[in-house]
Formats: sequence, C-alpha cells, structure tokens
Amino acid sequence: MGDYDWNERNRQQVLEGRQILERTSASLARSNQIAIETEQTGHEVMSELEVQRESLLRSQRRLENANDGLSKSSAILRAMHRNVFYNKVVLILIIVMEALILAGLLYIKLSH
Repeated sequence: MGDYDWNERNRQQVLEGRQILERTSASLARSNQIAIETEQTGHEVMSELEVQRESLLRSQRRLENANDGLSKSSAILRAMHRNVFYNKVVLILIIVMEALILAGLLYIKLSH
C-alpha cells in the first residue's frame, strides 16, 4: 500500500503541475495576444501622429508665409504713413506760403 500511495501522490503532483503549466501557458498566450494588440495599437498611434506632425508642419509653413506677408505689409504701411506725414507738412508749408503771399499782396495793394 505504501507504493500505491507514493505513486498516487506522484501522479497527483504531476497532474497539478500539468494544470499549473496549462494555466501558465494560457496566461502566456493571453499576454502574447495583448502584446500583439498593444503593438498594433502603437503602430496605429504612430501612423496617426506622423500624419498630425505633417499637418502641423504644413500649418507652421503657412503661418511663416503669412508672417512674412504681414511683415512686408507692415513695412509698406509704415512707408505710406511716413509719406502721408511728409505730404501734410508740405501742404501746410504751401498754405502758409500762400497766406504770406496773399498778406504781402494785400499790404502792397493797400499801401499804394
């Protein structure tokens, strides 16, 4: 009977070991499947991020072009503002000269 108990005990341990091994194999298979799914998700995310990166780079280039255009427009507006100021100064000088000439002519006409 001692042999029988020993064999039965070994058989039970082997069965338990096999069950543990099967559970471990199933767990590893699930972990492997999760890793594959995670890798696929990672590739999808990286592809989407690459598309977004390209979109952001295109937007950045458009903004740089717009900024260049705004800089040129600002320079043109400054030049126009300066020209308007000079034109006003010249116009005021012409009006003052005309007033002085008119005053001089009136003085000459009234003094004779």
